[in-house]
Amino acid sequence: MEKLIITAAITGAELTKAQCPVLPMTPEEQAKAAKEAVEAGAAVIHLHVRDEQGRPSQKLEHFKASIEAIKNACKGNEPIIQFSTGGAVGEAIANRVAPLTLKPEMASFNLGTINFGEDIFVNTFSDMRALSKSFRENKTVPEFEIYEAGHLDNLKKLIKEGVLQAPFHCQFVLGVSGALSGEITSLNFLVQNLPPQSTWGVAGIGRYELPLAVHSVVMGGHVRVGLEDNIFYSKGVPAKSNAQLVERIVRIANEVGRPVANIAEARKILLH
Repeated sequence: MEKLIITAAITGAELTKAQCPVLPMTPEEQAKAAKEAVEAGAAVIHLHVRDEQGRPSQKLEHFKASIEAIKNACKGNEPIIQFSTGGAVGEAIANRVAPLTLKPEMASFNLGTINFGEDIFVNTFSDMRALSKSFRENKTVPEFEIYEAGHLDNLKKLIKEGVLQAPFHCQFVLGVSGALSGEITSLNFLVQNLPPQSTWGVAGIGRYELPLAVHSVVMGGHVRVGLEDNIFYSKGVPAKSNAQLVERIVRIANEVGRPVANIAEARKILLH
């Protein structure tokens, strides 16, 4: 198996401090959270940013502020900073794409429309083609976010069109209300139907985070954890930090003999 890459999704776009008092929102808080997560074993920081009022933002100045703070905090051991191009539900595609002009090493690429709780997260084929163009222009590596089984078919359609080229790193985001559940049968189906030249990871939402992470560790996939996806360490017990969630995956991986990738190794796997 490849070494295990751990991604920390430190903030997200939906949560508030009222729901999660330890949620990092300012650049300074995100820098501290990223440093702790990296020291715990994360190689990738999945980054959403907020404005001065704590609202989700896709503005370049907010990304720049958080990137600078994270790089300064992690100087000498800078993680892969993976931008979100999903933003918040309802954000226009032009705004979602804009941060790619900062030329991040990696960013998320959503592969289809889903119900997202009571909202609708829209990703048309036109949106996806525009995303692909921007990724190519800015030499950013996409991570393909798959919330539904049909999103794999969307990926294959875009591959057939020549819009996307191998290799493909796919992230299965399972357990979102309105999309595919986080049952292990869902994960097995998705892994079995990946296109050739693919690597994969899984982000379980809420109660699905830990069981899916454990299965991914032993199946040869990679793992995303963090407060964006799950604010509890165990049932009814709030997580203390992103780092605490990362540390648990490192312990599990060590127990089952799956080495954890350092940042240089993660770059070699994901950014080749």
